[in-house]
Amino acid sequence: MKASQFFISTQKEAPADAEVVSHQLMTRAGMIKKLGAGIYSYMPMGLRVIHKVEAIVREEMNRAGAVELTMPVVQPAELWQETGRFEKMGPELLRIKDRHDRDFVVQPTSEEVVTDIARQELRSYKQLPKNFYQIQTKFRDERRPRFGLMRGREFIMKDAYSFDRSGAAAQISYQTMAAAYRRIFDRFGLRYRAVAADSGAIGGDLSEEFQVIAATGEDAIVYCPNSDYAANMEKAEAMAPAAARPAASNAMVRTPTPGKSTCADVAALLGVPLATTVKSLVLATDTLDAEGAMAKSQLWLLLLRGDHDMNEVKVNKVPGLDAGFRFASVPEIEEHFGCRPGYLGPIGLLKPVKLVVDREVAVMGDWICGANEADFHMTGVNWGRDLPEPDAVADLRNVVEGDASPDGQGVLAIERGIEVGHVFYLGTKYSRAMNATFLGEDGKPAHFEMGCYGIGITRLPAAAIEQNHDERGIIWPDALAPFTVVVCPIGMDRSPEVKLAAEQLHADLVAAGIDVILDDRGERPGAMFADWELIGVPHRVTIGDRGLKSGQVEYQHRRDAAATQVALADVLALLKGKLGA
Repeated sequence: MKASQFFISTQKEAPADAEVVSHQLMTRAGMIKKLGAGIYSYMPMGLRVIHKVEAIVREEMNRAGAVELTMPVVQPAELWQETGRFEKMGPELLRIKDRHDRDFVVQPTSEEVVTDIARQELRSYKQLPKNFYQIQTKFRDERRPRFGLMRGREFIMKDAYSFDRSGAAAQISYQTMAAAYRRIFDRFGLRYRAVAADSGAIGGDLSEEFQVIAATGEDAIVYCPNSDYAANMEKAEAMAPAAARPAASNAMVRTPTPGKSTCADVAALLGVPLATTVKSLVLATDTLDAEGAMAKSQLWLLLLRGDHDMNEVKVNKVPGLDAGFRFASVPEIEEHFGCRPGYLGPIGLLKPVKLVVDREVAVMGDWICGANEADFHMTGVNWGRDLPEPDAVADLRNVVEGDASPDGQGVLAIERGIEVGHVFYLGTKYSRAMNATFLGEDGKPAHFEMGCYGIGITRLPAAAIEQNHDERGIIWPDALAPFTVVVCPIGMDRSPEVKLAAEQLHADLVAAGIDVILDDRGERPGAMFADWELIGVPHRVTIGDRGLKSGQVEYQHRRDAAATQVALADVLALLKGKLGA
C-alpha cells in the first residue's frame, strides 16, 4: 500500500469531548469520526485495525470448532417477550416499530434468535454439540455514552452460543471457548487477566471476564500475586475474619457528635480508627398484590464497617433481597428509625427491620454506630449485650487490598482493567424460557444446555491504546497495527536513488507477506514521522540519500528512543526476524 493511494487524516488537537486517551488518539489519528452520541464512523485507518481483530477472532473460533453465521440486527419483539427480556432489559434495549405497528428491537445480543434457530434446526442429540458465532453490529442505548469506542451505543461484537445435551458436556464447551479466548488475547499481544465474574443480566452459573490491564480501566480487578486467583470486584469474596469476636470491654454510651453524620467525620471527632465505626444502609423490598399494586414493603438494615463499601451484586444474592431491592425513602426511614439518614443505627428502632450484617461487623466488639438521633452516636456497642444477634450474616462488601485471598495463598491486590471479553455458562435459562428442546438418547425431549461467549471487537482497539501509548501517540502491538511497517523515504520526489530503494523495499516486503505502507506523499521528515508515531505503526524504516551512499537505512521500533543503522541489504531479514518473534 502506498500512502498516496490510502486515506490519512491526522489532527493536531483532540475534540473537546474526548475524555480518555484512546478516544483522543483514535480521533487524532484519523481512525474514527463521530457521527452522533456514542455513534462513530470507522475510518479506513481504524477499519484496518478492526479487520485484524476480526481475523484473529475468526481464526481461533473456527479452530475451536465454532460455526459462523449472521443474525439480523433488527429482531422481532416476540422472541424477546418469550424470555421476558423485552420488559426486563430496560431503556438500554432500543425498541422500534415497523409500518404495521409491530414491535422490534435493535439487537444488543442474540440469545433469543440463536435459541430460536436451535429449536428449529437441532432436533437430535446426534447433532450436538454445536457452537454458532457471528461478528455483527450491536446497539445498546447507553444513558451516557462516553470514552469513544470504550462505551459507545453502536459497536461490533463477536458473540457465540454453544448448545449441548448435558451440563457436563456444556462445561466442556465452556472450557473449549475459555481456552480459545486465551489464545486470542495471547495473539493480540496485550497484557490481560481472565477473572471470575458475576453473570449479571445475561444470567447463568459460571462466568469469566477477560480484562485488558490499563490504569484508566473502569473495572477493578482483584488478584492474588502468589497464585492464579483473579476475580472482578463484583465477584471477589471477602473472607470471614479468622479471629473470634472479642468480649465487650466498654460500656455503651450515647455520645454527642454534633454535625458529624459520616463515619469518617465521627472517627475523626472521637480520635478513633475508622474501622471501629459501622455504617447503616437501609433497603426496601416490595410485595405486590394480584393487580400489581403495592401491597406492603419490608425494610432491611445492612451494617458494614465504616471503611468498607457495599457490593450491590453480593447484596442481591442475600435471601430475601435476591428478588430485587431498592434504597428506602426518607419517609420510610423516619417511620422506622425516628431519624433522618446520617445518624442511623440498629438500637432503639420504632419499628422492626430485617438486620443483615457483613462478616466483619459480625465479629466486631465495642463498635460505634448512629443513635437514631440527630447529632448523636452510640459508642461501645456489642452484640449480645446491647442488641440481639442479626437475622443474617453475609459477605456484603467490596474487598480491599490486603484482604486474605480466598484460595489461602496470600493477600489480595487490585489493579484496573477494561473488559473486552466475557464467557458464560447459561445452563437452560433460555432454552426453558423458549421451550427449545432436542430428542435425547432415550427418545425424550430435553432442554439444551447453553453457553454464550462475547468479545468487544471495536472496544478492543481502544483498550489496546489505553494500555499502549506515549506522549507522541499510539503504540500498536504488531498483531493489531493498521500497518506493521512504514517505509519513510526522505526527499523521494527529489532523489531517484531514494525512490528506487524505497519502492524496491516496499515491493520486497509485500512479496514477503508483510503489511507495509510506503509514505510517498512527499512530506517533510518531521511531519511524516509525527504522523506515523501518532498512528502507532510499530516498525519504521527511513531511507535517505546520505545513508544510501554507504548502503545504510535507519530502523526504529515505535518504542525505541533512537533509530539504528542497518544495511539496506539486511533490513528485510531484520524485519522478518522481528515479526517472526
